[in-house]
Amino acid sequence: MLKIIDLYIIKKFLGTFFFTLLIIMCIAVIFDIQEKYEDFVLNNAPLKEIIIDYYLNFIPYYANLFTNLFVFITAIFVTSKMANNTEIIAIHASGVSFNRFLLPYFVATTVIAVLSWVLIMYIIPVSNTIKIDFEDKYVFNKVVNWERNIHRQVRPGEFIYIESYNIDSDNAFRFSMEKFDENGVLQSKLTSDYARWNSETERWDVYNYVIRDMQPNQQIIRKGQLLDTVFYLTPEDFKMRNVYVDRMNIDELNAYIETQKLQGTDNIDRLLVEKHKRWSFPFSNFILMLLGVCLSNKKKRGGTVVNIVIGFALAFMYIMLFQVTTTFTIYANLDPFIAVWLPNFLYAIVCFFLYRNAKI
Repeated sequence: MLKIIDLYIIKKFLGTFFFTLLIIMCIAVIFDIQEKYEDFVLNNAPLKEIIIDYYLNFIPYYANLFTNLFVFITAIFVTSKMANNTEIIAIHASGVSFNRFLLPYFVATTVIAVLSWVLIMYIIPVSNTIKIDFEDKYVFNKVVNWERNIHRQVRPGEFIYIESYNIDSDNAFRFSMEKFDENGVLQSKLTSDYARWNSETERWDVYNYVIRDMQPNQQIIRKGQLLDTVFYLTPEDFKMRNVYVDRMNIDELNAYIETQKLQGTDNIDRLLVEKHKRWSFPFSNFILMLLGVCLSNKKKRGGTVVNIVIGFALAFMYIMLFQVTTTFTIYANLDPFIAVWLPNFLYAIVCFFLYRNAKI
C-alpha cells in the first residue's frame, strides 16, 4: 500500500519530470523554428500545418528520445533536494528502509516507462508519418532519384539484379531475374533492357526480354518485346529512406525486418538496432533512475548543484557510449543486441555498487 510519503515523492518526481520536459521542449521548438523559418517562408507552409502537422508531432518524438536522461536528472534533483532538507534522514529514522524508500521512485518511473513504451512502439510512428510528410513537402526531400546496383532475393531461390532504378519514373534499367532450385542449380534466367511499373495492373512491364530455361543438356530460349509479370517488389521497396522505419510500429518493423532478411538487404543491422532500441529505452529508465537516487541520497557539500553536474556528466557518457556501440554494429559487425544493451548493462553494474554503498 502506498503511504502519504510515497504519494509525496511520486508527486514531486512526476511533477519535476513533466515540468522539466515541458521547458526543454519549448526551448527545442524555439530553436527548430529559428532553423527552419526560411524554409517555411520560401515554401509557403501554412501556419495551421506548421503547428498541427509538424510541431504537434515534433514534440512526442523528441520528448521520448531523451526521456531516460530526464528521468536520471529528475531523480538526482528530487533526491538531492530531499537530502539537503534532511527529509531522507527523517524518513529512515521513522523505520523506513532504503529498499522501501525506493518504492515510490519505481512507481513513478514505471508510469513514465509504460508511457514511453506505448509512444515509441505505436504512437510516435504515426506522428512521424505526418511530420516526415510535412518535411518532404515544405522543408527538404531526402529521397534519392536514382538507386544503383540493386541485388535482392525476392523469394526463396529467386534473385533480381538492377543496374539502375529511376525513382521518379519507376523504371528499372539492365534488369535480370534468376531462379534456382533447392540445390542451388540455376533453372531460368530473365534479362531485359528495362522494366517499368504499371500502376494500373500493379505489375511490371518488361521490355526486350530474353528468358533462358535450363533443361537437362539444353537451353530453351524465349524472346519478346513485352512481358507482363510479377517480381514480388513494388516501387516503394526502392524508395525506402533511413527515416522510413520511423514510420513503422513495432509489428510493422518486425515484418519489414523479416522481408529484408529474405531479400538479402545489407541494412539489416541498422533495422535490428532500431528494434532493440525500442525495447531498451523504456527499460533504461529504471537503471538511470536508481543510479540517480543512489548518487544523491546523502547530503554532501555543494548539495544539489554538485549532484546535477555529476548527473549531466554521466548522462553524456551514456549517450557517447551508446553512439560508440551502435557505430561498431554498423561498421565492425558488432551484434545489434549487444550494441544496444551494452550501455544499460555497464550502467547497471555501476548502479549495483552504488546501490550497495547507499544502503550502508
